[in-house]
Amino acid sequence: MGDSLRTSILSLLLGMATVTVGSLAVGPAQAQDSADFRSYLESLRPRARAMGISNATLDSVFPTLTPNQRVIQLDQSQPGGGAYSPIPNFEPYRRQHVDAARISRGRTAYQANRARLARIEAETGVPEEIMVAIFGHETNYGSYTGDFDLIRSLATLSWEGRRRSLFEPELLATLKMLDNGVPRSRLVGSWAGATGYPQFLPSVYLRIAKDGDGDGKADIWTSEADALASIANYFVQSGWRRGQPWGIAVNVPSGFNRAAVIAKTEPARCPRVFNRHSRWLTMAEWRKLGIFPSSGVWPADTMLATLLEPDGPGKTAYLLTSNYRVILDYNCSNFYALSVGLLADAVKQ
Repeated sequence: MGDSLRTSILSLLLGMATVTVGSLAVGPAQAQDSADFRSYLESLRPRARAMGISNATLDSVFPTLTPNQRVIQLDQSQPGGGAYSPIPNFEPYRRQHVDAARISRGRTAYQANRARLARIEAETGVPEEIMVAIFGHETNYGSYTGDFDLIRSLATLSWEGRRRSLFEPELLATLKMLDNGVPRSRLVGSWAGATGYPQFLPSVYLRIAKDGDGDGKADIWTSEADALASIANYFVQSGWRRGQPWGIAVNVPSGFNRAAVIAKTEPARCPRVFNRHSRWLTMAEWRKLGIFPSSGVWPADTMLATLLEPDGPGKTAYLLTSNYRVILDYNCSNFYALSVGLLADAVKQ
């Protein structure tokens, strides 16, 4: 056999080896990734065992996992934006997320769950309509909860390393859920690890999830009662104040001196969100400044609130209480929190 033919055949065989995915032969880069991925998973065993996760659980899961390149692509394509970069108006988002269809479905869910919602509100102080609005915003009342394998996604994101400090604890929490008896088939959700009707991260599930129907399980994937009770518990743990609204829509007079109400402290978290809020004043102080509620009804004079004008001067503005900050704790976005509050108000009408 001539040297040129031998070289050609060798090149062909090497090419076949590098493209035969799913068979015994894999390319050098893929083999390296696979070995590195396995090594990373094994490095987690001491921490997992310290959390009480059994070797049997780890042995049953680790060999089934492979990196999911689609998850890495989704994570790396997330939009950025500095604390002071331009923010679009809220109104287009409101029209999309507090639309007639979502309000109608919310009212249906509200009426269907009135008995359990009333009980949960009596126990926790979290309004029925707020629980329903979160349910509606997170998964459109359970119609879509995500279909990514949670353990594989979180293992991939942890191994990839860009945001390991965020995703590795969630991977371990998911393994703990599995070890606690949550079926693997339940452990599906978004590519970033949110799961169930409330879209809890695994660590939140372990800390917050509640049994709302008395069957001894906290099933946030198929039980609306458990999901609603868990949402309420999240809000309680985040400091929800019984009897206080999330906020009110207000009108701001022309010539209002906005410089006089600028917040003077730099927010410790979510600067892009909190830099848009004024300083705290009482409702009585806002009234003296010429602000007046769209409904004509004021909350208690002593209640503290911040001012937010999400569509700029001359448009509907909002006075927001500490309970609004609790909604932000669920998802630190003014558009999200405002939409939850407005959907809740519409559902209750």
